Amino acid sequence: MTIQRRTIVHDGPGGRFEGVFAWDDARAGARPGVLVIPNVLGQKESDNRKAEDLAALGYAAFACDVFGQGKRGEPGPDMARYMNEMNADRALLRDRLATSLAVLKAQDEVDAAKTAAIGFCFGGKCVLDMARAGLETLGGVSFHGVYDRPDYAAVDPIAMKLLVCHGWEDPLAPPATTVALAQELTAAKADWQLHAYGHAGHAFTDESRRDSTMPGVAYEPRADRRSWQAMRHFLEEVFA
Repeated sequence: MTIQRRTIVHDGPGGRFEGVFAWDDARAGARPGVLVIPNVLGQKESDNRKAEDLAALGYAAFACDVFGQGKRGEPGPDMARYMNEMNADRALLRDRLATSLAVLKAQDEVDAAKTAAIGFCFGGKCVLDMARAGLETLGGVSFHGVYDRPDYAAVDPIAMKLLVCHGWEDPLAPPATTVALAQELTAAKADWQLHAYGHAGHAFTDESRRDSTMPGVAYEPRADRRSWQAMRHFLEEVFA
């Protein structure tokens, strides 16, 4: 097994974008593809490593860029700058996600009929928006996502299967907001699952948050491990 990377620069709505594609070159032929959608900071090395982890499971994965080439957040008071731009224009975000999905499907190593998406924090919101927009992919996993609805009408029914991995103490998604998401997905006839992890908050998969002092925002190793295992079972079912 040799995991390879390929940097992909492509055009999309509003400019050029740069992501990283990973696959195992010891496997022959096309295989299921997974879109990896980053958190508030945008495309970065930790997302590329997630793509490699997925490649080691037998998939091909594209750690995509929805902010734009060279537009990356840095920890600090201005970290949400590019995310806020996308939150202010959810239709543009939808179109950029559609482009990223098309790039994944276009890779020779990918079976375009078998794709899914995973996302973290803001990326978890993006996964839910892909489902709401009716983008043609089989399943999606939201890790400690944000659940507010976009300002455009969602498809009904939602065809994309969903796994929501949620930290119960997440200040960005308190219980009432989480229940509202469940009600939304039920009303849209989606095939959905919600895994809630006790004593976990926002960013529970983010190892850079091990020493976080921000209330409700910290790495939680049990939730990280359990949610990744849940994702593995979910993708196996989606791609069966």
